[in-house]
Amino acid sequence: MGKRRRVAERRTAGPGVVGGVVALAVCGAALTVYAVYDGGSAAGASTSTAGERHIRTGPPSAAEVHTVATRFLDAWQQGEVADAAAATDDPAAAGALLTGYSKDAHLKDVTLTPGPAEGAKVPFSVKATVSYKGVDKPLAYASSLTVVRRTSDGKPLVGWHASVVHPDLKDGDTLVTGHAGTPPVKALDRNGGELTAAAYPSLGTVLDGLREKYGKTAGGTAGVELRVVRGKASQKAKLSDKTLVTLSEGTPGTVRTTLSPALQAEAERQVGKRARASVVVLRPSTGEILAVANSEHGFNVGFQGSLAPGSTMKIVTSTMLFEKKLVTADASHPCPKTYKLAGWTFHNDADSEIKKGTFKDSFGASCNNAFIDFAPKLSDSDLTEEAQQVYGLGMDNWAIGVPSFDGSVPVQSGAQMGASLIGQGGVRMNPLNMASVAATVQSGRFHQPYLVSPEVDHRTLATASRTMSAKTRSQLKEVMKFTADYGTAAKAMAGLGPDYGAKTGSAEVDGQKKPNGWFTAYRGDLAAAGVVQAGGHGGDTAGPIVADLLRMGG
Repeated sequence: MGKRRRVAERRTAGPGVVGGVVALAVCGAALTVYAVYDGGSAAGASTSTAGERHIRTGPPSAAEVHTVATRFLDAWQQGEVADAAAATDDPAAAGALLTGYSKDAHLKDVTLTPGPAEGAKVPFSVKATVSYKGVDKPLAYASSLTVVRRTSDGKPLVGWHASVVHPDLKDGDTLVTGHAGTPPVKALDRNGGELTAAAYPSLGTVLDGLREKYGKTAGGTAGVELRVVRGKASQKAKLSDKTLVTLSEGTPGTVRTTLSPALQAEAERQVGKRARASVVVLRPSTGEILAVANSEHGFNVGFQGSLAPGSTMKIVTSTMLFEKKLVTADASHPCPKTYKLAGWTFHNDADSEIKKGTFKDSFGASCNNAFIDFAPKLSDSDLTEEAQQVYGLGMDNWAIGVPSFDGSVPVQSGAQMGASLIGQGGVRMNPLNMASVAATVQSGRFHQPYLVSPEVDHRTLATASRTMSAKTRSQLKEVMKFTADYGTAAKAMAGLGPDYGAKTGSAEVDGQKKPNGWFTAYRGDLAAAGVVQAGGHGGDTAGPIVADLLRMGG
């Protein structure tokens, strides 16, 4: 995007054990394990007033980090929950989770092995045994703690978060061993082949979501497992429970998905070439999801991401402008180098401009100010209504079969409304949403994407309240084809015609040197969208991923 004022995005977290006591290496002089907290540190400053004791400030010293980490890990390993919790800045939460570690998770023989401290952070490995009704299974993982200074008195303590106990835990989550409340499922692709996280690494979160939704109705029986059970905050964030150790297998039920094994395998290969890449492929005529892949597997950005979509949002904006008869594809419409709106000065990428050209030229070149300069002619709610009524976005009612985020286009005013027209401001999307936008243009009407057929559980799919006119659709396809032939998408889409169209996007993010690169396109009865976070321009980053999948799909 251009050099405008940026809008921040939200963010869809050697030493050993001797004689049962955790030992930590400390550079310099030897340290008594339970040292006095307010003495001897050169690293921290202190403050005081007359008649009051010194309160140390600043980061904890190496000696303090060593002392606190040793105290906490040793107490945890020995099962002295009260002492371990007292070494944290939230004894109540720490005590509850550490008590549940043995009582609810049934973990015993805990061995904690710390690594060298990295400033205030101390990594450590955990080995334990899950023991439940005569069945034992080993558990091993890595975690870390961070020592912080309590503001009230300067005392160094372990900064408490549930992730200290296990990195998959969010605050409010718990660890539980027992008969899983939800039986396992065997997920099948559209051809009847089994889908596994081993074969398709991106599907780990998807398989968890399928189990959570369909496990109780798919005909299986539950096994015994150690699981992360999500609390209210995680449930609100649409995170699924997660199995850590299986003590006895249940009998899985069967759930058939719409995924194409060939496209899924290729999507996995493509995102594996880049860091922080995600892509989704749909069938426009039905809404069937054919592939979803993410290069990072802990969170499904493809379905649940909440990112500014940049100029790919200009598809929705153009739909609105065409329907309101504010412009046509071939109308003369210059794109100024700068445009002032409500105290903001908006710039185009590289301070470019189009002095004489059509709206189609500006769409193909992704020239920002050719869109923002319509803001004075629009109501604050116009873009929100267009997204909801024609594209089915932002109403939190998609039911694809697993947790998903269906976009957000809030009503905004002034400069923020102008920024929304180019996919910044408060607009948030993910590849699933933007693939659906391209699919809606191609098919002429919104089909809610889905991973599991609604016939399986008779759920109701979301619908859009109206359909774009034939004339509007024709103009959208014209400008998207122009972009694929001659505009910013031409390099990626080369050789893919004739029935195709595309749009690129770059979304600026505060704190990132490079923007998030977006690309959405359709070809025949396929539509796809991808994002490469902090990757740069969409045509160069996400474009080749999307184009490869469209090319493969024929």
